[in-house]
Amino acid sequence: MAYHAIVDEAFLDVRSHGYVRVAVCVPDGRVADVAYNTAAHIDVLRQAHAAGARLAVCPELGLTGYTAGDLFFQDTLQRAAIDALATIAAATRDWDMAVCVGMPIAAGGSLFNCAVTLYGGHPVAVAPKAYPPNYREFYELRWFRMAAEATVDEVTLLGETVPFGTVLLVEIEGQPGFVLHTDICEDIWVPVSPGTLAALAGATVLANLSASNITVSKWEYRLDLVRGSAAKNLAVQLYSAAGFGESTADLAWDGHGIIADRGDVIAQTPRFRTGGSLAIADADLLALQSDRMRQTSWGQNAAAFAQPVRRIIVPPVEDRRPRAVFERLERQVEPFPYAPADPAKLDARCEEIFQIMSTSLARRLTALPEKGRHLVLGLSGGRDSTLALLVAVRALDQLGLPRSRMIAVTMPGFGTSERTRSIATSLAHALGVTLREIPVSRIAEEVFSAIGHDAEVEDLTFENVQAWSRKFLLFSVAGKEGGIDLGTSDLSELALGFTTYGGDHMSHYGVNAGVPKTLVSRLIRWTADTVFAGDAAVSRALGDVLETPISPELLRPSASGEIVQISEDVVGPYELHDFFLYSFTRFGFGPRRIARMALHAFDGKYSLAEIKRWLIVFLARFFAAQYKRDAIPDAPKVGSGGSLSPRGDWRMPSDASPAAWLAEAESIPAD
Repeated sequence: MAYHAIVDEAFLDVRSHGYVRVAVCVPDGRVADVAYNTAAHIDVLRQAHAAGARLAVCPELGLTGYTAGDLFFQDTLQRAAIDALATIAAATRDWDMAVCVGMPIAAGGSLFNCAVTLYGGHPVAVAPKAYPPNYREFYELRWFRMAAEATVDEVTLLGETVPFGTVLLVEIEGQPGFVLHTDICEDIWVPVSPGTLAALAGATVLANLSASNITVSKWEYRLDLVRGSAAKNLAVQLYSAAGFGESTADLAWDGHGIIADRGDVIAQTPRFRTGGSLAIADADLLALQSDRMRQTSWGQNAAAFAQPVRRIIVPPVEDRRPRAVFERLERQVEPFPYAPADPAKLDARCEEIFQIMSTSLARRLTALPEKGRHLVLGLSGGRDSTLALLVAVRALDQLGLPRSRMIAVTMPGFGTSERTRSIATSLAHALGVTLREIPVSRIAEEVFSAIGHDAEVEDLTFENVQAWSRKFLLFSVAGKEGGIDLGTSDLSELALGFTTYGGDHMSHYGVNAGVPKTLVSRLIRWTADTVFAGDAAVSRALGDVLETPISPELLRPSASGEIVQISEDVVGPYELHDFFLYSFTRFGFGPRRIARMALHAFDGKYSLAEIKRWLIVFLARFFAAQYKRDAIPDAPKVGSGGSLSPRGDWRMPSDASPAAWLAEAESIPAD
């Protein structure tokens, strides 16, 4: 009981779910006015700390100004920078927040452009710039040596001996997964960056202190650069940039700070801000570690390019900030991970998925004898069979085959409503496919009689016999025509086992198996708006499909003919289950982490109690349904979220126990 009390108290705290809050700071500045710059740094660092950051990264040479020129050689400026560092160290002494600042440092008789990492009031690492640029507008070799020319690997700073070099990894005790590496501006622009080598050595958070002047469209390339670094290194990449206050004698500055997490830009500072600015985000170290473990080529590459590094482990500072600071997740979590929220991206995603599905089916057809290139589909008037039909029509069109080779079979049963029957008929006619109707009730009644089942008892036997009868008919039609039966079960149904084993779960080719339920609807809407935009009859029928409740229609309608068997009343909201599925299979997150993410992603739409309830349903059904997934037909993988094919992305024993997952799910607080 005491354990659960502690667990529940920490549930909302994002730190307990594998996140670390990071910040990119762009202080206001003045060239060579170190006192002003120090105050500006402390001001924005205080904001970062108050917001819960555990790391704050400031710009390159920010304490002096990047454009100080020959003043870098002035002893007065160098000493002022050291004094500024001492002031910042003192101001941040009691903070559980690492701070990276940029300044010139003399070491071994040479001057270096450096990033200094402070924690707990102490300098813990100094990273000299590896590749100072000396082309076009850059003249850094006039003042600074490159890191490879250093003759020392330690410097004395604020009275302490501090590691000096480009291969320093900083870890703070009590922050699992947090391994910091810093480099400077040009270092991220070169083909083989110090950050990449550090990531291969175990760094998870890469901080680049930059000045980065602005020219037309450079910000776009810079954004791609940071995003690309985070993606290829499977890391968090922070990038600071000098802003207002740098000299504009020959250059301009936009103060563009960026935070990217494994290829996704999760925060940016506003550009061209005349005062200081700040970007805050929660980096997902748990997902990062999961990706590195799963991507076996990552480990292979790390082994091939392993280099000696120095690990600096520092004792923690007690975090005295109130827990409430960490009870809001500072990043966007998409409630629909399979479907982008941005309309333009969603449109492009739907087009690509539709092409993947249709060309895959077309390829499967070309593997058959020419006379066997017929498709048979059970058309219910629901969403899954509608999507499969649209894909089939496109595949036939691509191959130059007549649409009449698509045989759509409606099979009215005890639960078929007049609405779906009418929709199926209208859609088949509008698309110009072959339509057949074969009632399933008579066959089902014969089976009921043979096995001694009362047809008035609407139990699982009542439902499954209809599903098996339909599949028997579809296979029979396919055999007669010499074609293949096209499966309609989608990814969500396969995850939940909401398919009849040997019934709608089976086919000759499962074209929908890589598409989750939340994406099925979007794909249908997209085809209506684009592929069939000029065909009013098809668009109208597709609109009717989307307005119809999701149902297997295996139970008898109400007296007024309305559908009474609503799928989501049985298994729960598909949008939640798709979120659970993505988090569970893509990253291997546990129930508590999944629930915490869902609470944030759906932002009040579902209570924690509702999320817990349906998550337990998901886990129980997912484990219980593996035997069905072990016997699914071929189907194209569609998204990076993965498939559930036993030959592809997902392999687990069908008798695996869900006990540990269910126990963890039960520990989720109900409110």
